[in-house]
Amino acid sequence: MAIFVPQICVGLDAGEPEAISKAARILKINFCDVKNASICKKSVDARRKNNIRLVYTVCFEFKDPGKERAILKNDSRAIFRSFEKSLDIKFGNEKLEGRPVVVGFGPAGIFASYILAKNGYRPVVIEQGDKVDARVKKVEKFWSEGVLDGRTNVQFGEGGAGTFSDGKLITRIGDPLCKQVIDLFLKHGAPIDIKIRARPHIGTDLLRKIIKSIRLEIISLGGKIRFNEKLELINFCKDRICSIATEKDQIKTNALILAIGHSARDTFEMLAQSGVKIQPKPFSVGVRIEHLQKDVEKALYGDFAGHFALPRAEYAYSHRIGGRGVYTFCMCPGGVVVPAASEKFGVVTNGMSEYARDGENANSALVVGVLEKDFGSGPLGGMFFQRKIERMAFEAGGGKYFAPITNVGSYLSGAIYKEGKVKPTYHCGTKIFDINKLFPNFVNDMLKAGIRQFDKKLSGFAEKDAVITAPETRTSSPVRILRDERFVSSVDGLYPCGEGAGYAGGIMSAAVDGIKVARALIQRFAPD
Repeated sequence: MAIFVPQICVGLDAGEPEAISKAARILKINFCDVKNASICKKSVDARRKNNIRLVYTVCFEFKDPGKERAILKNDSRAIFRSFEKSLDIKFGNEKLEGRPVVVGFGPAGIFASYILAKNGYRPVVIEQGDKVDARVKKVEKFWSEGVLDGRTNVQFGEGGAGTFSDGKLITRIGDPLCKQVIDLFLKHGAPIDIKIRARPHIGTDLLRKIIKSIRLEIISLGGKIRFNEKLELINFCKDRICSIATEKDQIKTNALILAIGHSARDTFEMLAQSGVKIQPKPFSVGVRIEHLQKDVEKALYGDFAGHFALPRAEYAYSHRIGGRGVYTFCMCPGGVVVPAASEKFGVVTNGMSEYARDGENANSALVVGVLEKDFGSGPLGGMFFQRKIERMAFEAGGGKYFAPITNVGSYLSGAIYKEGKVKPTYHCGTKIFDINKLFPNFVNDMLKAGIRQFDKKLSGFAEKDAVITAPETRTSSPVRILRDERFVSSVDGLYPCGEGAGYAGGIMSAAVDGIKVARALIQRFAPD
C-alpha cells in the first residue's frame, strides 16, 4: 500500500528530487517515516509557453502502514491505494486436443503466447513472416530496391506492424493489465522511463531487440514458434475447431488464438468463406504529414525549445464535423515516413522513429473516419475500399512503389508544387501528384478542414512547405471477428484476438487483449 500524490509541478531545472521534496512538504511527511519515495508518472505542461512545467506523480511507501490514513488528511490530491497485483490465473479442466495454437506473432500474439507458455501450456505459434533480423533485411531491400516480399514486410513478421513504427505504448484503455505489459518489456531491456512517462515509447531500434528476447523466453518455457509458415485453412468438426492446415503441415488443436493483425486480408477472406461471423467496422484513411521537428518544438515549447529536460515535442489533435472526425494519429517526432505495403501493386505509408527521435522531420498520420455507408455492404467492404485507394496510389506513383506527394500549399489552394524547406523522407521514392484525385470528396474535405483547424492549435501546421505523402490506409482493422464474453467466436475453440480481430488499436491495447484471451483459454482448459 502507498500514497500517490499527483499534480506536483516544478520548473524545468528542478528535477525529480525537488518534486519528491515538494510532495513531502505538502503532505507534511517526515522522511524518517518513509520506506521508499519514487516518481510514478511524469509529463509536461506546456499550455503556457512562458512558464512550461514538469508535472509529477510522487509515490510514498511508509515503514509503518498505519501512518497513511492520517497523512491523507493533509492534502486532497493524495490517493491511498495498493500496487497492482500480479496476473490472476485460474486453471480450467477441459481437455486440450493437441497444443493451443497462436496464429500471428505481433503484440497480441506475443503476449498471448507468453502467458500460455508461462503457465505450462506450450503453445505452437504460426507466423507467416520471418524472424526479426531476417525481416529487417527484407524490408530494407524493399525500401532500397522496390522488391516486395508479400509474406515478410512492414505488416507481417516477428513483432507485427509495431516493429516498424515508434514503439508507442500510449493507450486510453486504463486497464490494470497495462502494468503486466510494461513489466515484460522492462524485463527484456526496454528503457526504464517507459514506466513513468505519460507518453512512453520504446523506439523501433530497441523494440526489435526486445521482441527477439521475449521470443527466446517463450521457447525456453516450452513454446514452439514456426516462422515462414502460413495459416491456410481451419478445419471444423461439428461447429468447433479440430485442426488447422498450413502449407507445410496439419496441426491438431481445439484451441486457436487468431492474432493475425489488421492487414491479414487473405485470412479475413478465408474466415468469411468458412462461415465465421465477421462484420465490417469503422476505420480511417488519409495521409502522412511532415513538418520540420524544430518548427514543432518552437510552436509547442516557445523559447524553451531545446531545453534538456523536455522530451521531443509531439502532438495529438482531433476535430469533428457532423458525424465524422479528422485526427492526427501515430505521431513520430524526429522520424521518417516508411513504405508499408503488404500486397503487390499497392502503396501504403506508415511512420517510424527510433528511440532517440533525432531525425530532422516530424511526421504524423492525418486521417479521416470511414463509415460503413462509405464503402457499401458486406463484411469485407472496408478492406476493398482500402485496397482500391492503395492501388490508385501505386498507379499515381508510376508503378514502382513510389508514393504520391504534394505539399500543404498545393493541396489547400491548388497552386503548383514547389519544393520547400521540408523534404520528404519516404524511402522508396516519391512523385508529385494531385492528392485530391486519390480520395473521395469527403476525405479530402475533412483533411483540409483538419489542416486549417489544427493550425489554430499548432502554429505552422498549415505551413505551405509541409509535405503530404499518401496514402495512410492501415490505421486499424476494417473488420471485427465477433466473439462472446468468453472471448470465443461463432465457432467454438476459435479466439479472435488483438487489432486484426477488431478489439485493439496499438501495441499496448493489443498486448493487453492478448493477455486477456490467453487467460480466458487457461480458465477453460487444463494444461497438457
